[in-house]
Amino acid sequence: MGQFETSKIRNLGIIAHGGAGKTSLAEAMLFDTGMIDRLGRVDDGTATMDFEPEEIKRKISITSALDHCEWKGHSLHIVDTPGYGNFIADTRACLRALDGAVIILSAISGVKAQTEEIWAWANEFEIPRIAIVNKLDRERAGFLRAIDDMEKSLGARGVAIQMPIGLEADFKGIIDLVRMKAYFYATNGSGKFSEGAIPAEYADEATRLHEQLVETAAEAYDALTEKYLESGELTEEEIMDGLRVGTMRNTFTAVLCCAATANIGVAHLLDAVCDYLPSPLDRTRAVGIHPKTEEIIERGPSETEPFSALVFKTTSDPYTGKITIFRIYSGVLNSDSTIFNSTKAVEERIGQIYELEGKKQRAIKQAVAGDIVAVAKLKETVTGDTLCDSIKPIIYEPAKQLLPVISYAIEPKTKADEDKIHSALHRMIEEEPTLESHRDSQTKEFIISGMGQVHLEVIVEKLKRKFGVDVILKTPKVPYFETIRGSAKVQGKYKKQSGGRGQYGDCWIEMSPNGRGEGYVFEDKVVGGVIPRQYIPAVDKGIQEACLDGFLAGFPVVDFKVALYDGSFHTVDSSEMAFKVAGSMAFKKAMEICKPVLLEPIVTMKITVPDENMGDVIGDLNARRGKVVGVEPKANSQIIRAVVPMSEVLVYSNDLKSMTSDRGLFSTEFSHYEEVPSHLAQKVIAEAQASHKDSHSGH
Repeated sequence: MGQFETSKIRNLGIIAHGGAGKTSLAEAMLFDTGMIDRLGRVDDGTATMDFEPEEIKRKISITSALDHCEWKGHSLHIVDTPGYGNFIADTRACLRALDGAVIILSAISGVKAQTEEIWAWANEFEIPRIAIVNKLDRERAGFLRAIDDMEKSLGARGVAIQMPIGLEADFKGIIDLVRMKAYFYATNGSGKFSEGAIPAEYADEATRLHEQLVETAAEAYDALTEKYLESGELTEEEIMDGLRVGTMRNTFTAVLCCAATANIGVAHLLDAVCDYLPSPLDRTRAVGIHPKTEEIIERGPSETEPFSALVFKTTSDPYTGKITIFRIYSGVLNSDSTIFNSTKAVEERIGQIYELEGKKQRAIKQAVAGDIVAVAKLKETVTGDTLCDSIKPIIYEPAKQLLPVISYAIEPKTKADEDKIHSALHRMIEEEPTLESHRDSQTKEFIISGMGQVHLEVIVEKLKRKFGVDVILKTPKVPYFETIRGSAKVQGKYKKQSGGRGQYGDCWIEMSPNGRGEGYVFEDKVVGGVIPRQYIPAVDKGIQEACLDGFLAGFPVVDFKVALYDGSFHTVDSSEMAFKVAGSMAFKKAMEICKPVLLEPIVTMKITVPDENMGDVIGDLNARRGKVVGVEPKANSQIIRAVVPMSEVLVYSNDLKSMTSDRGLFSTEFSHYEEVPSHLAQKVIAEAQASHKDSHSGH
């Protein structure tokens, strides 16, 4: 049996858009539970949960951080999640493994686009949540306005279970609307408070909100509704029970108030987490499939069931190596044991089990259903894998990955960096599953793709800090192609006489366009042995090699066919080499006549924007030579689908950010190739020829 019964475990994420105060709130929770002895601050770089150098520098959470604390006999696993668009993919992976969430509403700025997206994921994973209005001590703070904004933007039904005493600089405590008592907090950040009567000037408003609260709580289940309709009131226990059931069923969202950096209201939030958010026992049984038969299996959060867990995060530590973080859904895990990775069908050796406390780890001997723990140095396991008992295997479905939205080329600074780049990127991708990397076969560049420019800048910083690899980010080259629109019949003749044996190859080819995307086709139409059989493949090879370095701007030539129909040979001087040269000469000659044109890659885009920005975004897409193919409405926003030339959207994420005040989201996917309009083609050709010259003069 673990240190805590499963019914006393709470796994909760703190969620909201960037800058709402998630890390400050987590910090105050750790301080009030005695896990840390001083209140860290994000702005000073002293927060327990923002410990990566890249986070301290930018003063934002870049990766989710986990900590553990204890409060009134409960074990709380807290996940402080990122809220900025570049990093919220990590938040999605974490939500998949949690039982509850605290959503922060900013008393100043209300709800932003990232909160809407995270809220939709919480709905998808059916996660019960409570809300807290933060920053009530700041200028222009409004409590009921924040609840109103939540109802409008998130379509959630908010019910105030507390209200603030004072606002802005006068915020000094909370009124508990369940118990109808006031709590006055110390202003020194200690989190200490004293209980008192509700101040007279707040009595009417408190009564009004209390009545609303009782009415809402009564709707949680039938027996409670009947009791309320008969007697017109509910006891304190009944109200709490109604709030708990309503929260579990996501019927409404209870709203509390606080000022995290001043540590006002945080102790009461900890009570609410234990009172209203679910334990693993309150959640539905975990559903997975059998790896071989694919039949659906369920596991309950009990220690008597077979062990099963889902890996939702991987980090790498320069000292400990790879750290795998997982949520246990059933059974018991002991340190120094062997478990089965059912996703990869391999056994893994578990050494020490840890509970995470910010950047520190605390060793524990055993973990049980409901626990979130970490182990080091698993060989094959990555984010999204299921770990289980090999005799009773199961596979859980991980959170679906978000697709990267922006790509950059990376260039190693030195030869040593180039040698290390592969393994460093491989390890970075284990930690950041939304990161993708490949080598472009045409432009020969290393391409990395991620969730935004800041995401890729952070990756570059981490590559240097964690793996000692120094790289520069560059806008990637566009992989243009060349093709032809006309046909031609030409001769390629190679004749070289110099003392001794000469070289002789002679071929006639007809070159003509092929359908878009059909590639290169070679036809042998030689009759009567004018070119011996053994030299015909050499002509084909000469053309294939020559077409890699195109006629207009050195881009590969695609979608053309060649028919070899005539030629001549010399019994002594002909060779494969000579016919290969003749083939390439014929190709170059034909290109001059065949009306060569430039092709560019076209991508399909899916862009989600707030209603009020739709006109600007569509106007901008038209200016980028894009075609809008459809628009569909979504709550408060529109989804625009368009096809756009890749060259026009290489750095789109920054432009969309400024057009929509960082509330737009988009994804792109390669679609097909199209001809470049001639006025633009001239520019691309001139640039390519200039860089060609530079690279040749540089050697």
